Amino acid sequence: MLLTLGLLTTTTGSGGAPHPYVGMWVTADGRIRQELLPDGRYEEARDGRERAYTGRYTVTGSHLDYFDDAGFTATGDVRDGVLYHEHLVLYRER
Repeated sequence: MLLTLGLLTTTTGSGGAPHPYVGMWVTADGRIRQELLPDGRYEEARDGRERAYTGRYTVTGSHLDYFDDAGFTATGDVRDGVLYHEHLVLYRER
């Protein structure tokens, strides 16, 4: 179900629970950590630099659109439980 919060559109799972993509995603080497927050925001840490990138995201099916606070956009897709975000490959942190 799509949930609209002001200008922000994000996705929730059934019963209003957070969408299954919400949480921490990490590259295999741990250098890049991207947290998808339940309010439709994300925070990305790179090489130990916390909040190197921040912004909002939307989910449509298995596709993600990112709108960075610095003004650029990016996309991602989840396939077989792996997040392919532009040139990055991220795995769910358990």
